[in-house]
Amino acid sequence: MPANIDWKLLIFLLLFLNVKLVVKAAAILLIYILRNDFKFGFSLRNSRLPLFYLLVIGIALFNWLFYGLIGNTKYNLVLFTGILFWILCILAAQQVKLSVEKNDTGTIHRTIVVFFIINAIVSLAIYAGIIAETGHINPYTYQGNYQKYFIGTGDYIKGLTFDTSTTNAVLNSFAVIYFLSKGKNMMVILCMAVMLLTGSNVANLLLSGTMLFLFFFQSNRDQKSIITVCLVMLVTFLVKVSPQNNEHLVNVCQDLFHIRTAPKRFVDNIPITARPDSVLTAEEKKQKTAQLYMDSVNLLLYEKNLKRSQITMAPMAIPGFIEKPILPKDSIHTPRFQHKNDTNALKKDLIAYVEKHPDAVPLSSRMDSMPGFPGKLMALQQTGRYFRQHPGKLLTGTGMGNFSSKLAFRATAMKVAGGYPARLAYISDDFRSDHLDLYLYFFTNKDDYHSIVNTPNSTYDQLLGEYGLAGLISFVGFYMVFFLKQLRTRSYAIPLFLFMTGAFFIDYWFEQLSVVVFFELLLWLNIKEESNKKINEAA
Repeated sequence: MPANIDWKLLIFLLLFLNVKLVVKAAAILLIYILRNDFKFGFSLRNSRLPLFYLLVIGIALFNWLFYGLIGNTKYNLVLFTGILFWILCILAAQQVKLSVEKNDTGTIHRTIVVFFIINAIVSLAIYAGIIAETGHINPYTYQGNYQKYFIGTGDYIKGLTFDTSTTNAVLNSFAVIYFLSKGKNMMVILCMAVMLLTGSNVANLLLSGTMLFLFFFQSNRDQKSIITVCLVMLVTFLVKVSPQNNEHLVNVCQDLFHIRTAPKRFVDNIPITARPDSVLTAEEKKQKTAQLYMDSVNLLLYEKNLKRSQITMAPMAIPGFIEKPILPKDSIHTPRFQHKNDTNALKKDLIAYVEKHPDAVPLSSRMDSMPGFPGKLMALQQTGRYFRQHPGKLLTGTGMGNFSSKLAFRATAMKVAGGYPARLAYISDDFRSDHLDLYLYFFTNKDDYHSIVNTPNSTYDQLLGEYGLAGLISFVGFYMVFFLKQLRTRSYAIPLFLFMTGAFFIDYWFEQLSVVVFFELLLWLNIKEESNKKINEAA
């Protein structure tokens, strides 16, 4: 690897983007030992860092006092933990800002290249391990081992962060946009390939839309060619490599827009036992269960008759003649090729909570037929309904950790979003009766519903629900505008913003302490590049 890279930045990124909170804290401690600069430069005019971070902490403290939560010991720990998350955001932003200021743009670029090469190596190594385990070059269509991989193969491609595969997909989407602007075609193809391996349909949609924007409004001829190659890679992956993801994406879009279609009829030769449950009707699922049972019975009878015929035919064997043995292929109709809805420890805990508090979580305890809308859309409906019923909380929200956030899930001590001391568990009534109930509704059901589209996770929902209109306006005015006003219209940061505007709908990214810090690194790098261009043009 090249010597002229920012090793401090590289080590910081490798550690801080790790999924473990203790590793993130160690990364912050280490980088401030190596570079102890605490001049954050917050100000109303020409602030060095986004004032948004201070404003959300201020809104949280206001709610803490205004709603009389100061005497609630359990909530005090929630508030302290939430403020700690925002402080970590500030400290991380300060360090990536310092790296851009103290190095030339070429050094930062080479550091980014090395980071994504390492991430690609880790991601491909994980994929190679899956191939070695399954014995199939394309585990996305391999149904053995009780469909451990199959349509969910991408969930294992987590990259060097070891966070969710969605995190890996978003980071590599950043890389595709960034390297495309730099004309680094091999890096574009590499990062696009890793992004596709994660099997993230949401990232596929967002990146496709962003690339189409680039194709029509912000690209030269060479870039258009690479964009076309990337889109062809995407189509090939969905059609040939993982067709089940394609079907799932279509189903999600139909649910999102509430499109009712006639049950899909298969006109090809795929037997009903080989089709995933997600594409079957209720009647077809019954047929599949019956067929699997009959296949199992027939297989046992076949093996029994085979052994009997081998015993009968043994004396007729011709001495000296050795026939090449025929190794029977595995039948996809056997049980181990069908998905098992195992109840793991987490799911058992969630079910136990529902059974213990049926009145507090009416949606999940009732377990009616599953809705036609994705969970994310239902979460937005819940938020809208909540503020219609409680208009007095619309201005500053319900308070940090009280409605919709990773912190709210963590504080339940159910280990849904990280560890938390069980004796200090805290669940607000507003969170329990809406977003927690919604989460339990989907994630105590069968595995088909355990998807990111069915989680209430959303940065916008978090800001509106817990910080109100004040938080949402602060985000737009003192975060988005803070960066946008420093950029030119044809900067590569513009498509990054376009992508991230959509990505903020899919998770609590600030509390994830991963994607946002890399997003800010690329923004500050682009701002410095634009500043250097202005200086050169003036000269």
